Amino acid sequence: GVTRLLLTRIPFFKEIIVSSFSCDSCSWSNTEIQSAGRIQEQGVRYTLAVTSRQDMNREVVKTDCASARIPELDFEIPAFSQKGVLTTIEGMIDRAVAGLEQDQPSRRVTDEEVARKIDEFIGKLRQLKEVNSPFTFILDDPSGNSFVENPQAPRRDEALVVTHYRRSPQQSAMLGLELDAKAPDAAEDLRDEVLQFNTNCPECNAPASTNMKLVQIPHFKEVIIMATNCDSCGHRTNEVKSGGAIEPQGTRITLRITDPSDMTRDILKSETCSVEIPELEFELGMGALGGKFTTLEGLLKDIRDLVERNPFTLGDSSTPSRTGKLQEFIGKLQEVKGKTKAHFIMDDPAGNSYLQNVYAPEEDPELTVQRYERTFEQNDELGLNDMKTEGYESEGASGR
Repeated sequence: GVTRLLLTRIPFFKEIIVSSFSCDSCSWSNTEIQSAGRIQEQGVRYTLAVTSRQDMNREVVKTDCASARIPELDFEIPAFSQKGVLTTIEGMIDRAVAGLEQDQPSRRVTDEEVARKIDEFIGKLRQLKEVNSPFTFILDDPSGNSFVENPQAPRRDEALVVTHYRRSPQQSAMLGLELDAKAPDAAEDLRDEVLQFNTNCPECNAPASTNMKLVQIPHFKEVIIMATNCDSCGHRTNEVKSGGAIEPQGTRITLRITDPSDMTRDILKSETCSVEIPELEFELGMGALGGKFTTLEGLLKDIRDLVERNPFTLGDSSTPSRTGKLQEFIGKLQEVKGKTKAHFIMDDPAGNSYLQNVYAPEEDPELTVQRYERTFEQNDELGLNDMKTEGYESEGASGR
């Protein structure tokens, strides 16, 4: 037979490798997917409320280590029980039905009662495809490399909840990650030193080097800037990490764009920061684009690149209405760069994002910084609800 490989990029996600095998002799065919990147820093969980037939057509990327659940039927596809696949919600159900039906003839001979119960369950799975009643589809991937399509992108999808979480030691061991149990060395002052370590290019996977530097941002705090430059393909990227702790309160920064000079303002967008432009009905969720230290114009350019590289608007699965809406959005985004007045909002529950005040240390009339108390859900996403930094020594001693 023949195996074909395709490297493609999914918007608001990452690159994947799609492999397709077909045999001319028996007409058997099979498709699988593999992540073209590394295991992510956090796991991801997609929770989709399926309420219509259109939801069954949503694209799904499921890796080997992802598990899929439908709580209403108490049904689960465990991790590592299937190969990675690029399919739809309906395709996931069809694949599960085919797997359950595979050994039914032998079961009817050896254990008729079990075979009858499995037939009943297969019937329930098939009824889900008609969506006579709503159900919940949950895709949980500790590697962070699975994906469920948002057909309303770049706007928020009310039916889809995306949660990023820290992996447990058991999940890290399942993925083959080694936990570093060594005690850290004594702290060193690295403020005046550029550290360099070997890595691989995220585009061509060739050996490259990453430079890391601790930088003090005026009127803000210390951040860590990491820049990668690949000599093989010329790809360049930078990423920003907060150099301090999570702030006691979240931060909501609102800038009223009134002049083209606002495009030159420096921006530090952390990984936990979401971006909103109400006039365009646009919202960029947490985790998208990662940490960035750039200008307002640079961030808007990155947002435009995300939308333009959307394969669902360019390939066979695109529709004229969806393509037209995205092109209209790109046009409005271009007008924001000095032609149209708009509000640019950065909401960071961790309080580690920053937008330059050009009047500093005086107040900026167009810039509003609001501090707020985080909700329980926001603390849970940041891992603060289970974190205890005081009194744990005495509690541990009393337990012994």
